[in-house]
Amino acid sequence: MHTGQSPTQSAAAARLDRLPIAGFHKRMTAILGFVFFFELGDIYTFSYAAPALLKSWKLTISTISFITSATFIGMFVGSTLGGWFSDRMGRKRALVLSTLWYSGFSLMNAVVFGPTGLFIARLMTGVGLSAMTVIGITYISEMYPARKRGAFQGWIMTIGLIGVPVTAYVARFCIPLADWGWRLVFIWGALGILFPLFAVALEESPRWFEHHGRFDEADAVLRRIEAQVERETGPLPPVREPVTVAAAPVQKGTFGELFSKQQFPRTAMLAATWMAQTLGFHGFTAWVPTLLVAHGFSLVKSLAWSSAMSIGTIPGAFVAGLISDRFERKWLVPIIAVVIAVLGLNYGLARSPVMIVVFGFLVEATLRTFASVLYSYTPECFPTEIRNSGAGLVYGVGRLVNILGPLFVAFLFTHYGYTSVFVYIATTWVVVALTVGIFGPRTSQRSVG
Repeated sequence: MHTGQSPTQSAAAARLDRLPIAGFHKRMTAILGFVFFFELGDIYTFSYAAPALLKSWKLTISTISFITSATFIGMFVGSTLGGWFSDRMGRKRALVLSTLWYSGFSLMNAVVFGPTGLFIARLMTGVGLSAMTVIGITYISEMYPARKRGAFQGWIMTIGLIGVPVTAYVARFCIPLADWGWRLVFIWGALGILFPLFAVALEESPRWFEHHGRFDEADAVLRRIEAQVERETGPLPPVREPVTVAAAPVQKGTFGELFSKQQFPRTAMLAATWMAQTLGFHGFTAWVPTLLVAHGFSLVKSLAWSSAMSIGTIPGAFVAGLISDRFERKWLVPIIAVVIAVLGLNYGLARSPVMIVVFGFLVEATLRTFASVLYSYTPECFPTEIRNSGAGLVYGVGRLVNILGPLFVAFLFTHYGYTSVFVYIATTWVVVALTVGIFGPRTSQRSVG
């Protein structure tokens, strides 16, 4: 519940939003880029290991889908609890702990024997992966100026998404080495465990301090940030709407507030968006290597083509950095979703290797443009006191519904063939476009107090 009257803009928001971009922001970008590099790479370790497990453990497509579903069960738990934990314990602390969690359990993936052990390991890894994602995107939305937060979300995702093709090439190199080569892929994904060494240079979100009544700590963080920026850029511009930190009210949100009359429309809109986009997103990315093998292509060619397609993730996120703050995100989200639907259908209809790689590359690129924009858009829709809880809930609901996604893909592939999977994927993206286009609020360039 809110206590007191909500200000139009918090002191922390006003002071952070007026800052020129300086070395502080760039160092933070590099550190966050590092953690997202391994987090995003780790998400795909099982996708790249699955074709090898299909052969060496003699698994069926249904068993692979069962293990894949474990990750999404974990993601629902992790994003919901991680968002809640972050809203209560702080963004920075939650970011470090969630990274250590997923990295530790990624190592467990490398040493298990049998589908049951891998199911448990993927479930626990998923908890940490999604917790880290929702905490990370909220931290970004709160630490960068409003006029640039979409761009920096894109730049950080660009750095992070380099981890996807790098992981693909690590898999391509390691998996053929031996029957156990897939285990090395999971060890690679666990290197995010080094993140605490760099996290000491990050500041806690002053917006979070402020909304918990810890005004002195918020002011101390802001003074350190302002001093760093001022040393580089000279005198800072005045605060547009002067608000004294001591005068700002304490606002402690509750999880139930997400279902209040005021917040529920946005919670429902974003939950529907994340459910549809997760089914479409992972329907494509998680299944491309395995479906190519099942479609008759060799394991080596499948991994080679998947690796080539995955390079598209990097320019895709880079494009998001260029356009995210130039256009209203409420309209960018549906436009990009429609483009993905069209490209995904063309991928499903392609038969020649060249066209498969070309359309696969384009789908991967636009998926990452979309993801970066949605990562910016989601936390902007909630107030600070429930921002991470809200982002975590809708992200988690999307992951939860994808427990059925892999099973549905397996059903379509078995009964209706390869192309039917991509018709289904295109449909999910049309749903995304309609949901945000009709019900989504405008958020670009607006302060997140």
